[in-house]
Amino acid sequence: MTTRTTPGGPPRTVLLRRGEVHSPADPFATAMAVEGDRVAWVGSEAAADSLAGSADEVVDLDGALVTPAFTDAHVHTTATGLALTGLDLAAARSLPDALERVRAHAASGPADGVLIGHGWDATRWPERRPPTRAELDAAAGGRPLYLARVDAHSALVTTALLDRVPGVTRLSGHHPDGPLTADAHHAVRRAADATVGPAQRAAAQRAALRRAAALGIGAVHECAGPDISSEEDLTALLALAAAEPGPRVTGYWAALVTDAKEAEHVRELGAVGAAGDLFADGSLGSHTACLRHPYADAPHTGTAYLAAEDIATHLVACTEAGLQAGFHAIGDAALGAVVAGARAAAERLGTARVRALRHRVEHAEMPDADAIGALAELALTASVQPAFDAAWGGSDGMYAERLGADRARALNPFAALLRAGVPLAFGSDAPVTPLDPWGTVRAAAFHRTEEHRISVRAAFTAHTRGGWRAIGRDDAGVLVPGAPADYALWRTGDLVVQAPDNRVARWSTDPRSGTPGLPDLTPGGPLPECLRTVVGGRTVYDRLNE
Repeated sequence: MTTRTTPGGPPRTVLLRRGEVHSPADPFATAMAVEGDRVAWVGSEAAADSLAGSADEVVDLDGALVTPAFTDAHVHTTATGLALTGLDLAAARSLPDALERVRAHAASGPADGVLIGHGWDATRWPERRPPTRAELDAAAGGRPLYLARVDAHSALVTTALLDRVPGVTRLSGHHPDGPLTADAHHAVRRAADATVGPAQRAAAQRAALRRAAALGIGAVHECAGPDISSEEDLTALLALAAAEPGPRVTGYWAALVTDAKEAEHVRELGAVGAAGDLFADGSLGSHTACLRHPYADAPHTGTAYLAAEDIATHLVACTEAGLQAGFHAIGDAALGAVVAGARAAAERLGTARVRALRHRVEHAEMPDADAIGALAELALTASVQPAFDAAWGGSDGMYAERLGADRARALNPFAALLRAGVPLAFGSDAPVTPLDPWGTVRAAAFHRTEEHRISVRAAFTAHTRGGWRAIGRDDAGVLVPGAPADYALWRTGDLVVQAPDNRVARWSTDPRSGTPGLPDLTPGGPLPECLRTVVGGRTVYDRLNE
């Protein structure tokens, strides 16, 4: 691939040609022109000839695919960067392997300070249990250690870290030797996060954003909050993203809002909403998702952090302030509480006012028919993570272990959500699952439960345009004239229109339909390789000419 750039400063107009451009404006487009930070034109190779002479830069795509950049609608940026640059146990294959990784990490760094790690999942280990506190104390050499479970809703800690949190043993969720949940977990997480200094935090944030850019992600939604990170972490991330080239960062602050003053504080932090991980419940893996019926492998129904009345109060206050609201809700009981609260808010304010703010529900893994109908009626965006099903779905996965096979098959019903008209935005919840946009699209199109599958095209839209729509922007996430010039170039195989099964109308796969093709994402095949990522007309990742 070659480029030609005229001398005299940065290019003003860029013409990309001799490739494939994924655009509803022209399903057969092979070229695209960008002026400044906007898409100016898409069209044919013949028409590109007339533009080449006036372009400041001409990019020969050599058959590469041009698509809108992805938006990851649920990310924890600093935690993702700390996992990328530090202790990540996602690859640990056994309990001894995990302990050895802790031991090596403790030995490789400074002798003081708190160790922070992420990603252990005992359901995947032969031993089927997490390490004891004594085992962790030994592996960490007596140092303070915070070790989040893969879902980040419980954590293992060493004795030295517990000693730094007075009163932790009296908090809900404290266990003498097992993972900490609820308030005890939040307390030790705050203690660990407080030891991350500005330089380490900035390095982690840069690492996460660089990884995102290298994967064709042009925007991330940072889901911050008082039980997840800190105000300082959020404001530092937003400042870094504004000052340095990279993906756009949209911030959410998950604080419960009850009045206009609290809503204004959310805005003062730079957040666009009091949403993201405002916990209505926890997670299935940590047995803290709130269920209507007990877990199959535990004699309880999880943890409810918010009642319907709290949810209604939050939605009313945010709506009256013109601020987007949202909740983390995974279990069917938690989703029931969100629906009840949202309906109560709509009764007080009117359905139209609630719909206008595009409030969000993160994860929404166990919605029943009533919840799906309410999400559609109230225009609540379902910010979902298809990689969860890829990681934990199936007849022998963690979901089936926690819920039993029958209940587990109902999880993450993407097709039902789409049929009902629920707005979808896809994300990773990184570091819970990795930043991996094409893998996310594949996971939705090849859901482990066949009736929940959606087309590659629908999944791609949810991971590009869906994230923009979730923040109230209908003009972005698509390559049409006037749209923001956020795009990625890909090396990939033949393009196809891929339907999940024969229930999808076959006209859409006929070339005569004019439906733009996308890469073949059949499991087992290679995923597209990112060659360049551009945000607002500015290149933030580039290996086009390598």
